[in-house]
Formats: sequence, structure tokens, C-alpha cells
Amino acid sequence: MEEIQSTKKQFTYRGKTVEELKQLDVREFAKYAPARQKRTILRQFQEIENFINRAKEKITKNKQIRTHLRGMIVTPQLVGMKIQIHSGNKFVPVEITGEMLGHVFGEFAPTRGRIKHGSAGVGATKGSKSKSKK
Repeated sequence: MEEIQSTKKQFTYRGKTVEELKQLDVREFAKYAPARQKRTILRQFQEIENFINRAKEKITKNKQIRTHLRGMIVTPQLVGMKIQIHSGNKFVPVEITGEMLGHVFGEFAPTRGRIKHGSAGVGATKGSKSKSKK
């Protein structure tokens, strides 16, 4: 009997590994992105490159990377970085992974919290009136 090795499947994006994509320029990565993201990357490539350069500088100085740029597209050069994205009232820590490529920062920092409904107050329902008299 042959022994089956269970290895974790390596992540690929459009047939390329993350290491291959990291070698590409931001504009070359745009060729692999979907249409909407490609358009955004090609229009804002200078902003994206500036952000990547500032982030790399902060990493060398062991500083936190904080940003309000919720519309920034995740590119391969950002994979592995820990970035704090502003959600409107606080910074949400996010570690960029390969599965996030082509998505927008704002998707990973929700602006609205989860709603936790409690029990109904007295008088809120017809049944609660009878309970309050006891």
C-alpha cells in the first residue's frame, strides 16, 4: 500500500503563487485582478505604491501601520503585513493573507457592530404585562 501524504494545498491566485505575484509590479498585478479592481489599481497605482513604501518603512522601524484608506486594494506586496484599518471609531487589526488579494481594506474592518438583542422590557409585549403583575 502506498502511503498518502496529506499536505496543505498551496494558495494560488489566478494560477500564480503569492511569491510569484510579489515579484510583479503593482500595474502588472492588475492584469490578474477582476475588472473593477483592475480599473482601481490602474487609476490609483501611485497611491498604492506610496502606501506600500510607507508600510515597509514602518515595518523596519517596528511601528504599527495604521490607515484610514478603506478603499485601498490589497496587493501581493501587502501579504503578511499586520495593518490597522480605521472602522469609523477605532482601528481594527487585520493580518493580510493571500485570500484577501483583490479585495478592499474596508471589507475587513466593519463599521457596524453585531447587534445583540436582549430580552423584551416590561410592557413591550402582551405577555410581559402579565408577568410584571406577579
